[in-house]
Amino acid sequence: MAPRNAAALVIGNEILSGKIQEGNMVFLARELRELGVALERIVVVPDDVEVIARDVLELSRAYDAVFTSGGVGPTHDDVTVEAVARAFGRRVVRDPTMEGLIRAFYGTRLTEGHLKMADVPEGVRLVSSEEVRWPTMVVENVYLFPGIPEIFRAKFPVVRERFRQAPWHLRMIFTNLDEGVLKAPLDRVVGRFPAVQIGSYPKLTDPEYRVKLTLEGKDRAQVDQATAALLAELPPEEIVRVE
Repeated sequence: MAPRNAAALVIGNEILSGKIQEGNMVFLARELRELGVALERIVVVPDDVEVIARDVLELSRAYDAVFTSGGVGPTHDDVTVEAVARAFGRRVVRDPTMEGLIRAFYGTRLTEGHLKMADVPEGVRLVSSEEVRWPTMVVENVYLFPGIPEIFRAKFPVVRERFRQAPWHLRMIFTNLDEGVLKAPLDRVVGRFPAVQIGSYPKLTDPEYRVKLTLEGKDRAQVDQATAALLAELPPEEIVRVE
């Protein structure tokens, strides 16, 4: 059965210190949303084996799928593999398939640092394709991804279809009303349609509209009914457009 919800663990002192801008979570959230999976939690942690192991285990127990981002390279602060192995009580072992790929790629430039990237949690599943030969490591329900956005985006399509669920349906209402005026009608519609996720997003610098309202759910009929109910609550002259 495909996962219904997911969490992500972003790993790296450079993210927490602001040296590097995190570049994978918006991409992951949009991809999972398109697949019908709800990304329900994102946690950012330092390069600390104990902290990573604790959070990996906690998220793995609470969510159908967990994605890690970062910490799978060759340097001293790349500790994700060790931490994931520790989370599940496994050893770290050298995988011959990954070692072969590394040796073929680096040739005479090969170092022990490069070979570190062939170390995996014992019992790992390796997922690759003809287009993307460098495997994604999967341990239990945890998917280990690199933090480099270009590589993250290149590798995600290899595992993408295993997450496909019934899609989310989205409607949007653009209005010239402010959120203070919208609160009461939104509260009434939210109470009537608990299965529909309703969001309100002000846009202070857009001359076209003041607030965008979104209505999302797995049941298209419920989303359409909630949209109609909300439109009935709003002054028609204050609605810019409906999508």
